[in-house]
Amino acid sequence: MSIQTTCPYCGVGCGVIATPDGAGGAQIIGDPEHPANFGRLCSKGSALGQTLGLEERLLTPLVGGHATDWDRALDLVADRFTDALAEHGPDSVAFYLSGQMLTEDYYVANKLIKGFMGSANVDTNSRLCMASSVAGHKRAFGADTVPGSYEDIDEADLVVLVGSNLAWCHPVLYQRLIAAKKARGTRVVVVDPRRTATCDAADLHLALAPGSDAALFNALLVALAERGAVDSAYLDAHVAGYEAALAEARASNPALTGLGARDLETFLDWFTTTERVVTIYSQGINQSESGTDKVNAVLNCHLATGRIGRPGMGPFSVTGQPNAMGGREVGGLANMLACHLELENPVHRTAVQRFWNSPRMPKAAGLKAVELFDAVARGQIKALWIIHTNPAVSMPDAGAVARAIKGCDFVVVSDVTQTDTTRLADVVLPATAWGEKSGTVTNSDRMISRQRAFLPAPGQARDDWRMLADVARRMGWGPAFDWDSAAGIFAEYAALSGVAGDLGRDFDISGLIRADYEALRPTRWPVTARQQGGRFFADGGFYTPDRRARMLPVMPRLPVAKTGPRYPFRLNTGRVRDQWHTMTRTGLAPRLSQHIAEPFIEIHPDDATTLGLEPATLARVTSALGQAILRVAITDRVQTGQVFAPMHWTADTAPTGRVDALVAAVTDPVSGQPESKASVVAIAPFAPAWYGFAVSCAPLTPKADYWARARHDGGWRCELAGLVPPASWEAYARALFTLPDATCLSVEDRVRGTHRIALMAGGKTLAALFIAPDPVTLARGHVAAQLGTEGAGMLAGRPAKGMLDPGPTVCACLNVGRNTILQAIASQSLNSVEAIGAALQAGTSCGSCKPELAALLDTRLEAAE
Repeated sequence: MSIQTTCPYCGVGCGVIATPDGAGGAQIIGDPEHPANFGRLCSKGSALGQTLGLEERLLTPLVGGHATDWDRALDLVADRFTDALAEHGPDSVAFYLSGQMLTEDYYVANKLIKGFMGSANVDTNSRLCMASSVAGHKRAFGADTVPGSYEDIDEADLVVLVGSNLAWCHPVLYQRLIAAKKARGTRVVVVDPRRTATCDAADLHLALAPGSDAALFNALLVALAERGAVDSAYLDAHVAGYEAALAEARASNPALTGLGARDLETFLDWFTTTERVVTIYSQGINQSESGTDKVNAVLNCHLATGRIGRPGMGPFSVTGQPNAMGGREVGGLANMLACHLELENPVHRTAVQRFWNSPRMPKAAGLKAVELFDAVARGQIKALWIIHTNPAVSMPDAGAVARAIKGCDFVVVSDVTQTDTTRLADVVLPATAWGEKSGTVTNSDRMISRQRAFLPAPGQARDDWRMLADVARRMGWGPAFDWDSAAGIFAEYAALSGVAGDLGRDFDISGLIRADYEALRPTRWPVTARQQGGRFFADGGFYTPDRRARMLPVMPRLPVAKTGPRYPFRLNTGRVRDQWHTMTRTGLAPRLSQHIAEPFIEIHPDDATTLGLEPATLARVTSALGQAILRVAITDRVQTGQVFAPMHWTADTAPTGRVDALVAAVTDPVSGQPESKASVVAIAPFAPAWYGFAVSCAPLTPKADYWARARHDGGWRCELAGLVPPASWEAYARALFTLPDATCLSVEDRVRGTHRIALMAGGKTLAALFIAPDPVTLARGHVAAQLGTEGAGMLAGRPAKGMLDPGPTVCACLNVGRNTILQAIASQSLNSVEAIGAALQAGTSCGSCKPELAALLDTRLEAAE
């Protein structure tokens, strides 16, 4: 039986259809009926079936690292939180939540800690990705309202992408944009210091100076005023603050952007003369110490022109997590209440407390994420509950956060697998995962969708809401948490939203109180007797006291941390195409590691030459907080003086590749969101005595100064490097693979300094190790494919004559390698990305690999000229 559910990755909120295979797995395809994706999936979504195994699952509660039963674990959690409240008060307890939680789980967590424990110390990893957008919305609109919908992308004539690598981070939306570009000639502007894959679709790329986005949009506001593009009627009827915002914009300096006059003028001309404009922004705006001001600089331009809430017009924040929006809606941030009600508004606070019939309610905002872990480090927080997130890796200054968690009096972590964070906990609670739990999520355009269970819960895993409710009962609040299903929680939440609606707030889904929960179709809020879905603010109706929007004066602020002789480079962090967060899910899918398998740093060729860095070697990257060792990628995608590194790797996958250990915990003063795009670092060659590549049927136990491991079909692969070679490479290999009794085949080239070792048993190759004084060059996919076979010719490192090595994966959706694509271009005279798709299917699924296909095509055609 096939089940309609929702993808657990980014905020696009794609619908998927899961068909269980009866053996614990499922076939996953896109849902053609879901309005977020109409059947499309990205590489991550299409690989969900590879992530459903139980190999690394937490299946029983742990106390002190030892298995126990639920009663003992939950009794201990309840007792320790009760003791902390009794001895130290509500400010001594905290929850740290996640955009991975379903709305119902989020709601129960917030009800418990705010309404019954009386603490506002509840924040979420969404603080790291969209808090500045929330703050900007609230300052401008009076509520955290996303005005438009995905349909606006289809209807826009100009789409401006600001700090958004849509092609890699939201590929399904990127394909929607490409379709609109083909259908109506939509112009695309990309505003990003780095040339990302998204620039493949750009008519104009503005490679502005890091942090200067507000200066760009201030220049735009001035141009809108001077060129007659301001909508005076809309301003007069619906907006306050225009004159002050314009005066501040006139005082700022467009030269801060570092853009050439021609590019700047082109952007100003296109925006001022095009009515249907959508501005899509993401982490490049939000993850900034001045992120809220940047958001308001963008909103100012749309408010000044009245280009908001109408088809093909408006600002649009795209979120990074599947339920970041749901978390915002239930009050999952330290300064909010459920249903977009304000914690510090006495009327709102009283209404929620009365609805919950709760004994207490905090009157002031609690600690935001960075502040929260600072308080943990100081010993203020005595009991901490972390749910479905890995702050020991993902927070800025991650090393300090890990030390704070380790030193906390009592820590409980609910999660699906062991992580860097669970290993620091006193109690670990096994949670149900995607495919096993049931609830709702809200995507970036306010679409509420069901996540439905299609697999049984394994072992003793429980839903998050049940754990929270069980603890609440043990603490004496059972009647307020007496649900028997997620449907009952949703109905209560919908009823509370009706209270919010009566108080004049935007979020109201009271029309769903009596909806058939199991059959609920994707639904965009609000849902009331008077309204369903739709856009906001075309005719005003903002959620401020006077119902007028606010334009804010914004003075651009460049990053506080300055480059200099000690730290001459500015570090930009982000994601790669096929991985997500700290890889606790994507790392389970072998094909998602075939595109990029290890942490890296992009650096401009001129800087690499100055530093003496060679391609594929290693670099030591240091900041005032820590260091990392990363693979060198020399490219002009970054500008001189700037570098880029992805943030996915952990102690389990690449312990020296933990990039957030380099990032300073500098936050936006309004939103509390940390800066992730502008830390300063130094870079130097890391000069190992040897490099290695290993493959194994079983998990490896690497011991090296640098290592990064990833799954492949049938086993594991690992890159290694070390400062001192071992006395015996055979002994090293046996220890690496834990194969002390296997038969060893070894080839040594003393002239070249290489060693190649295969370990076998029963005529089958179980593992192989390749060592060289320089980065190891061989056909990695071919070598990995020999595992479990006789391995004939495996130690040669390349296929025999006449056999093609597919090469590194380019199209992860359909598993098409680089060499396969290059051979087809040459042998079939392919001259377009579409022709490659027709011949090999590459790029015909999510399309996020199309920029790389185009680059390969350009390279081959240039070589042929």
